[in-house]
Amino acid sequence: MGESEDVHTQVTRFKALDRVMALAEFDLDGRLLHANPNYRQLLQLDQTASLAVAHRDFCPPALLASAAYPAMWERLRNGQAFSGEVERVRSDGSRCWLEATYSPALDEHGRVTHVVKVASDVTDRHTQSLAHQAYVERLALVADVSDTAIIISDAMSRILFVNRGFSRMFGWSLAEVQGRAPIDLLAPHLSAGFAEHYQAALRAGEPVVREEIVVGKNGQRYWSKVLSNPVPDGDGAWQYTVTTLTDITTSKMHEVLQRRVLEAMARDCPLVEVLEMVCEEVERMAPEVTASVLEVDACGKLHPLASPCLPASYSMQLDGVPIGPCVGSCGTAAWRNEPVVVHDIASDPLWQDFKHLILPLGYTACWSTPIAGAEGKPIGTFAFYYRDPSTVVASAYHQRLVDTCIDLCALALEREKARSRIRQLAFYDGLTGLPNRSLLLARAEQVLTSATTNHERVAVLFVDLDRFKQVNDSMGHPVGDDLLCAVAERIKLVLRNGDTAGRLSGDEFVLVLSEGDAEQVGQVIERLQEQLSAPLTLGDTSMVISASIGVAMFPDDGRDMETLLHRADMAMYQAKSAGRGRVSFFSSEMNRLAQERLALEKALREALHSERGCLHLHYQPQVDLKTGSLYGVEALARWTHPTLGMIAPARFIPLAEECGLISDLGRWALKEACSQLAQWRAQGLEVPAVAVNLSPSSFHNLDLPRMISATLDCHALQPQDLTLELTESILLDTNPSTMQTIHAVHASGVRLSMDDFGTGYSSLSYLRRLPVSELKLDRSFVSDLEHDEAAQALSRAILGIGQSLDLTVVAEGVETQVQHVMLRDQGYPVAQGYLFAQPMAPQDLAQWLQTQSHIAPQTAEKIQHKNRDC
Repeated sequence: MGESEDVHTQVTRFKALDRVMALAEFDLDGRLLHANPNYRQLLQLDQTASLAVAHRDFCPPALLASAAYPAMWERLRNGQAFSGEVERVRSDGSRCWLEATYSPALDEHGRVTHVVKVASDVTDRHTQSLAHQAYVERLALVADVSDTAIIISDAMSRILFVNRGFSRMFGWSLAEVQGRAPIDLLAPHLSAGFAEHYQAALRAGEPVVREEIVVGKNGQRYWSKVLSNPVPDGDGAWQYTVTTLTDITTSKMHEVLQRRVLEAMARDCPLVEVLEMVCEEVERMAPEVTASVLEVDACGKLHPLASPCLPASYSMQLDGVPIGPCVGSCGTAAWRNEPVVVHDIASDPLWQDFKHLILPLGYTACWSTPIAGAEGKPIGTFAFYYRDPSTVVASAYHQRLVDTCIDLCALALEREKARSRIRQLAFYDGLTGLPNRSLLLARAEQVLTSATTNHERVAVLFVDLDRFKQVNDSMGHPVGDDLLCAVAERIKLVLRNGDTAGRLSGDEFVLVLSEGDAEQVGQVIERLQEQLSAPLTLGDTSMVISASIGVAMFPDDGRDMETLLHRADMAMYQAKSAGRGRVSFFSSEMNRLAQERLALEKALREALHSERGCLHLHYQPQVDLKTGSLYGVEALARWTHPTLGMIAPARFIPLAEECGLISDLGRWALKEACSQLAQWRAQGLEVPAVAVNLSPSSFHNLDLPRMISATLDCHALQPQDLTLELTESILLDTNPSTMQTIHAVHASGVRLSMDDFGTGYSSLSYLRRLPVSELKLDRSFVSDLEHDEAAQALSRAILGIGQSLDLTVVAEGVETQVQHVMLRDQGYPVAQGYLFAQPMAPQDLAQWLQTQSHIAPQTAEKIQHKNRDC
């Protein structure tokens, strides 16, 4: 009963298996003996055809051609089962994948009689597996091709996988890093506390993002953006970590270095502070190096600017060292204008003369790169010093650091150069390099503030070169400029610590002497005069110059710089009027005189524009010595002030020249004299002509000929009725309008006379160029005629010059009968002086003319010497 039940059970199970599985039987040669419906459906066989096929008919050609297929059947015949996924070909040629088991069937003697196959269709599963595998392969390909480094680690932070991007960036293969901790491998400088915080975040399912400097296999450094993402298992527990590392070195260098440096420059931080910031940031990014920045000046000399980690004593010994072919790494890099790497300072010949300075500090190698300016020439050097020579590598990281830094250093140096140039233009004289007025006053106020606090005296020296205009006029402005530069250099030689000097304008210089007691000021002035009086060669000309110096003292002469400067200027004019090359100290008397001069200048301006007649003309007759008749009259300006009374021409005419009123005075005299001549003629008085003195500056006005013609026409006068008297100083007037105006006046028919001839700048070559018709012998020759044979000879010579040039020669200042006779005997045609008549008011001259049928010489005893005209 029990045995029949077992058979029944087995049959039941077989039927159930037959219903759900594909079953087939094969003989030992592989012919199909039996196939259930599931198997026939799976391989698309009909019932009749299925018994005529063999196992090999269901196999792909590649399998049949391989050694694996006969080997499988050999094992089956030997009683060994086979199972696995197999590819089979249906009757219609399509393919499928089966999960198949081949089991040998044994008889009662244990011999294999046939093979039973049980299979199930796994085509869909296999297709999905292939797709997943392809997907994984594509992911691996992307991971390996990417430049981003990828690390997969487990929950114990042990590396399981790294991509090829990791190996390319850091130099390690997967075999070298498998099982190691990523943080210990790439960032050993991070603290244990960071690792704990990092793992805690990942266990909490939170990604960790960080920018960090990481180190590769050979010590190369990268600034990386690190992103770590936790991967949970099915239960949500942290199982893996996928970490990506992206190289952001270049952008980070630009962000950190450029942002900080540019912000510092925008805040107008000093150059040294900016460059020290660069060095400190570099040393933070690359602790194995010590950074240094040197400047190369226009003379090719080195000057330390920034090296925060190098001793100041070392940097100072490099200050002023000329660059050259064997001047360490920096001096040589600047000389060659290319980077210089020295791996062993102790043995490299470039460091022969400097290694004793750096080796005691522990540095063994140096890499220096020139910093190029806008013109491509070195303006500085940027250097890395190394203690460990093995770290001297031209890594991409170090090279990028250098490239970024030299650009920033060049920008900072060029900016400082531009700022210096702007400061130079704003605060320094462009010709001499001395401080200009603005900077001089600012520095002087600082000196005065300090002197006030410390109860000290300060001296202000106003220096004006003597006869500088002559140098400019005779030798040209370039030589004049060279002279000013030479004077500036000599002034610098006498300055002490705390003193300052500047150029105001033209040939005016100012010195401010701190702690200026009388003895110290005297010593500086002596040295200054000694320096200025030393022979000077400009071009091919050797000359000796002098200067007039005015001195004002703080606090006695003023408590602010403007007052002191003004009073030193006044003292300088006092020195110049005393004979030039002199020194004069300001005094209260000088101040009084200066105030009077200012008041007189104001009054003169008012008189020129006043209708009250304060200014008027007197006229002195000029006599024909042969006939005794009137030759003409000279108009001479007189000024009667309402409160000051008569002011002598010797006082107000120089004042008019100094304050720029002389041209106005000349125009007024010209119009007044023409008007008076017309009045005399209307009264029937025969006055042949009137002479008017004009200054050289009057001839700067190109409109002068038109004005003269208009004035003559207004009063119905002819050009020959007017004579213009010129002084010899006009011969040195370099204004381009002067000669043009003179010739235009002459062309109009107005006569020109050379006044005071025989003194000053008399030159026949100059005289020949001027269209004058008259010379006036200076009164100094006339006054010496009676007792000086040389004066007699000179007067004859001047008369001969005039006659040879067909010029009328007029003798001035005739005061005695003897002078009159001698001049007449020498042949002088015309004379004027107190012997004949004093300068007279217009109505007095009219009366004088009416009482003189002819002009008789007056006796010398009647001459009023005290009112001589000058």
